[in-house]
Amino acid sequence: MNSPETLIPGTQADPVFATLLRFGDDNLVLAQRLSEWVSRGPELEEDIALGNLALDHLGQARLLLSAAARLEGEGRTEDDLAMWRDETAFTNLLLVEQPNGDFAHTMVRQNWIDAYQVALWHATADSTSPDIAAVAAKAAKEAAYHHRHSTTWIRRLAGGTIESHARLQAAVDDLWRFTAELFEDDVIARAAADAGVAPLPSSLEAGWRRDVVGLLEEGGITVPDEPAYRLGGRTGRHTEHLGHLLAEMQWLARSHPGASW
Repeated sequence: MNSPETLIPGTQADPVFATLLRFGDDNLVLAQRLSEWVSRGPELEEDIALGNLALDHLGQARLLLSAAARLEGEGRTEDDLAMWRDETAFTNLLLVEQPNGDFAHTMVRQNWIDAYQVALWHATADSTSPDIAAVAAKAAKEAAYHHRHSTTWIRRLAGGTIESHARLQAAVDDLWRFTAELFEDDVIARAAADAGVAPLPSSLEAGWRRDVVGLLEEGGITVPDEPAYRLGGRTGRHTEHLGHLLAEMQWLARSHPGASW
C-alpha cells in the first residue's frame, strides 16, 4: 500500500476528484495509444475498429476529466488536465501506456483492460458520485462491445498459425507484470471504496482472472508463473514510455498555447 506521502499532491484530499482523474487518465492514454494504429491496422475493417475504440475511450476521458476540473474548482478545463500536466502528475495504469508493439501486444493489452473495465463500470453504476455513475452507465455498454471485439481477436490469434500463437504468448509474457496494479488497494482506492465512489480494486480481481486466464488457457496460452509486480502509475511513477506518448499528444497545445479551432 502507498503511504499518503507518495501520492500526487492534492489527490488524497478528495477521493471523488482522485478517482475521476485516475479513470480519466486511463482512458485518455489508452485512446492515444489506440489512435496510433489509424492508417496502420492489419486490415481496413480493423483500422476503422481501432479508431472507433480510441474515440470511445477519448469520450470517456473527456467526461471524466471535465468532471474532475469542475470539482477541482481552480478554473482548469479538461484540456488543461490533458495537455498541461507532466508525466509525474498523470495517474493512469502502467498497462495502458505500454507501446502497441505488434498486433498481438495491442490485443492482449486491450483485452485485459476491457475485462477490467467491464467489471469496473458495472460495479460503479451506483457510485455516490453522480458524475462517475453517469459515465459508468454509458461506458459499460462500450466496454462490453470492446470486450467482445478483443476476445474474438485473442481466440483468432491463439488458434491461427504457429506464428500468431507465438506472438500472442510473447505478448502475454511481456505484459503480465503490469496486471497487479489493476487491483492495488492504495490509500485513495480505499477512501473511494469507503465513500461508495468506486469499488475496491481488489474486489474485481477474481472475476478478471476467471475471464482472462480462462480465455488464455482455452487457446493453449501459458499464463506466466512470475508475480505481476510493476506498480507506480497511480502515484505518478511511470515507465519511460509515457513521457514519449505525452510529448506527441501535447506538442500542438504547448506549441500554440491558447489557440482555438
